[in-house]
Amino acid sequence: MLHTINKSPFESPSMQECARFAAPGDPVLFIENGVYAVQSGNRFASEIEALLKTNPVYVLQPDAEARGISSLTGGVEPVGYDGFVDLVEAHRVNSWL
Repeated sequence: MLHTINKSPFESPSMQECARFAAPGDPVLFIENGVYAVQSGNRFASEIEALLKTNPVYVLQPDAEARGISSLTGGVEPVGYDGFVDLVEAHRVNSWL
């Protein structure tokens, strides 16, 4: 199952809830304001690093760029819209709202 997170971790517990319930191997994709979670050096970096031990983590690059995020936590893979579509086609989607 693909988990999408669109809320900033500074204002929503969606990321932590997703990390608790995502099965190992489930991809996690940060979109919209959720991309703030994967910015390197922020207070959520250790949580993202822990998630990366069991799950692939992606960020929608156009959303990160639109928010001025150019440095990602190591291991987070940026994807464009084509990559987003590929992930959605390959997995059932659970959106953490």
